[in-house]
Amino acid sequence: MQLPLQQLASRLDGDLFYDDLWRSIYATDASVYRKIPTAVAYPKNKEDIQELIKFANEHNTSLIPRTAGTSLAGQVVGEGIVVDVSKYLTKIISIDKEAKTVTLQPGVIRDDLNRVLEPYGLFFGPNTSTSNRCMVGGMVGNNSSGTTSIKFGVTRDKVVELKTLLSDGSEVVFSEITSEEYQEKLKLDSLEGEIYRSLQNELSPEEIQQQIKEGFPKPNIHRRSTGYAIDELIYSEAFSDSSEKLNLCKLLTGSEGTLAFTTEMTLQLDELPPKKAVMIAAHFESLEKCLRAVVPAMQHSLFTCEMMDRIILDCTKSNLKYKDNRFFIEKDPAAILMLELRADDEDDLTNQTAELLKTLEDSGLCYALPVLRGEAINMALELRKAGLGLLGNIVGDKKPVACIEDTAVAVEDLADYIDEFSALMKTYGQRAVYYAHAGAGELHLRPILNLKSEEDVVLFRKITEDVATLVKSYGGSMSGEHGDGRLRAEFIAFMIGSENYEILKRVKLAFDPKNILNPGKIISAVPMDEHLRYNPGRKEPEISTIMDFSDAQGILRAAENCNGSGDCRKPVEAGGTMCPSYRATRNEKDTTRARANALREFLTHSEKTNRFDHKELKEVLDLCISCKGCKSECPSNVDMAAYKAEFEYQYQKSNGSSLRTKSFAYNTSLNKMGGFFPGLTNALFSNKASSALLKRSLGIAPERTMPLLSRETLTSYVKKKEKNATTPIKKVVLFNDEFTNYLESEIGIAAIKLLEGLNYEVRIIEHPESGRTFISKGFLEQAKKLANRNVDLFKNIISEETPLLGIEPSAILTFRDEYLRLADNKEDAKQLAKNTFLIDEFIKKEIVAGNITAASFTSEKKKIKLHGHCHQKALSNIENTFAMLNLPENFEVTIIPSGCCGMAGSFGYEKEHYEVSMAIGEQTLFPAVRKASAEIVIAAPGTSCRHQIKDGTGRKALHPVMIMAEALQTKE
Repeated sequence: MQLPLQQLASRLDGDLFYDDLWRSIYATDASVYRKIPTAVAYPKNKEDIQELIKFANEHNTSLIPRTAGTSLAGQVVGEGIVVDVSKYLTKIISIDKEAKTVTLQPGVIRDDLNRVLEPYGLFFGPNTSTSNRCMVGGMVGNNSSGTTSIKFGVTRDKVVELKTLLSDGSEVVFSEITSEEYQEKLKLDSLEGEIYRSLQNELSPEEIQQQIKEGFPKPNIHRRSTGYAIDELIYSEAFSDSSEKLNLCKLLTGSEGTLAFTTEMTLQLDELPPKKAVMIAAHFESLEKCLRAVVPAMQHSLFTCEMMDRIILDCTKSNLKYKDNRFFIEKDPAAILMLELRADDEDDLTNQTAELLKTLEDSGLCYALPVLRGEAINMALELRKAGLGLLGNIVGDKKPVACIEDTAVAVEDLADYIDEFSALMKTYGQRAVYYAHAGAGELHLRPILNLKSEEDVVLFRKITEDVATLVKSYGGSMSGEHGDGRLRAEFIAFMIGSENYEILKRVKLAFDPKNILNPGKIISAVPMDEHLRYNPGRKEPEISTIMDFSDAQGILRAAENCNGSGDCRKPVEAGGTMCPSYRATRNEKDTTRARANALREFLTHSEKTNRFDHKELKEVLDLCISCKGCKSECPSNVDMAAYKAEFEYQYQKSNGSSLRTKSFAYNTSLNKMGGFFPGLTNALFSNKASSALLKRSLGIAPERTMPLLSRETLTSYVKKKEKNATTPIKKVVLFNDEFTNYLESEIGIAAIKLLEGLNYEVRIIEHPESGRTFISKGFLEQAKKLANRNVDLFKNIISEETPLLGIEPSAILTFRDEYLRLADNKEDAKQLAKNTFLIDEFIKKEIVAGNITAASFTSEKKKIKLHGHCHQKALSNIENTFAMLNLPENFEVTIIPSGCCGMAGSFGYEKEHYEVSMAIGEQTLFPAVRKASAEIVIAAPGTSCRHQIKDGTGRKALHPVMIMAEALQTKE
């Protein structure tokens, strides 16, 4: 297949990959399945897809359409060519405000679409928990629903027209057609005509229509995606006396790319919902009480009716990103029902709220009814939306498994159904997870299983079989919104009847005679317990690491925590930091998910003594800039920066390291040497000829300016400085990090002046460097020694009364992060971490305590734009810096909504990374800085960030400490 794939690649305008790395990272989605594909294609246009269809027909392979790859039922796992439309097919083609429609390509992200539609007063209603990265093509493929379906319907309700390529490569547009047009379609001498004739033969007989009505889920369950939607087609005028026109889009929506390849779609839009909103977060002592409250609650005009159970809530307690979103939770509820009301008029909303509260109070079912408004609603909804990813946080091999998680029943049946379901789970000793769309009769139900265990794989099947029987007894749908895929397809015949299933098989045959379109999904699927992500009964690989990953039971299980939910694919417009390099390249290879997938693949299946010794791992981790965005923004807290540091260490044991890598790792020692003659060193760095020679010899980007040494180190300044004689509020120890000491000592001097000016005694002791450069470059033995030395040195000095403060985020936050994995004395390291703070964190705490007031600062007016450091965002909070800078009464501070600056320590200096580094900066940061007028001060706590801003925009950014020190009132 290698030569034919090479030839195919030459015929595509887009990209084709078929090496082991790309195939391995596309072997999984967000499901429990794994299958190595033949290749991965990124088509640029319709002609590319036609070439792929032609190739598949000629070479007996298949095409697997894919967007964000967040499918839970294995829809995009297979051994054919994965066709990823997410990079290039991302255009919004037209918006018709009058008709309230939009035409777009399948790779448009749902939330991006709605940002574009907002000025028109319109939006696309279906709303999945993955809406900031899921794509409309995938939503059409799965017939997605989400939190809004009780008010705005499901995707199938919104699809007006689909422009498709059929399995023979012909282009066909499916849309609403009249009876006359239908008759003309039946006469076509083409695959399109054959499709219409096949449907005519299959669905016209009255007895068949009755059979379909009896076999398919109850029609009042609007979340039903079981098989192909022939139960929708029989109500059109082509097959009944209805006046409803036939539209095969209803059939294609939810068909998971098995019938045709969609290249464009036209969607019906809704007017934006009312802006005024209230959410009642009803608390319940039991799951049963919660579900009994759904029916009375749904008598009100709800926009959202979502549920979270205790397991989900417990997962949020230790999550860095979501723990603050728990502000509204009272006591320890077994379940919470989130009920949202909206109105244009405040009085109307007040009345609706009062009526709903009365209904809930009269029910006697709930014990607390907090009422949320404004941003509090968004925070609560984010907590619910994070449920899918948060479930991956459970330590160990037992995880909540998606197998029965998509069942939907009529709302009035929900409580009884869950009662029976819970009783069934008890027979298996299971405490399942319950969350999501209570108002739509669908709860995401997940048993907790270890699919590495042969016994639990048996249970995986048995539970699914028993639940299928239970769902059928209620006339429910086994697939409510996440599709059949390869997970539930095996049960379609049972759910709808074998005769109806045979009709589905013939529909598939009519559309796709050679079975080239996503085979094994919906129709003719392999058994649900085959091709699992893990081999049941496997011997767990033994992998020793220098960093301590015992919190995840080892680095392999840490990588396995990535469940594929794809939060790392969210675009710049969605906010946050993760994942900067993906945002620049739009290649799946550069996501946190891909890196975790690759680590899992090679650490599991490698036959080498050093399982890290694979060039594929080197390649996939190459553009990871160790920003740590994933540590806080990934719901599963995948900490790729730590995994990369460990990988670099292990890989270099077998392959050595370059002179450039060593130079960056030992940068502090080199700066110390250069510091003996700072003038000469700086002349060499700044002189055009010598600088160019140095950059060329080390592989540094020629466009970069080299950081210059301070003429005086902070250490030498402290030695000759007079001691502050005041009576201090508190004593603090300032960590003299290696970047401040040698490169920007003026910031350290400003920090001392600021703290002493605010009446704090500042102590600086002689200590080793933080080890940040060693960690970044994988020199972990050296970093471990430094961690141990610093922990031993500071453990008896630092306390709650005498905290350790730091200026440079990447240096001081190693005490709170990597030291916990590197230091031998874990308890001492943890205690030290508790009392280690960024200087702005400390000042914010002292402001809150009343020890620091605006009276100490100037009343001069100043406008400041603040860019936060990535490590600060992940491990602390930029709000601390914002609060500090806002203290002077006439300072006006705004936070630049930027992700990573793109420099990331040495990354942006390396010539092969320069373009990506600058592309990251151009996403938000550079434009915001350029837009700022000259009198606006640019603030950035990170040394790398300040250098990147200088190189990218020509503007000088200041450390916030410099701004605050300058703003101090001079004491007379």
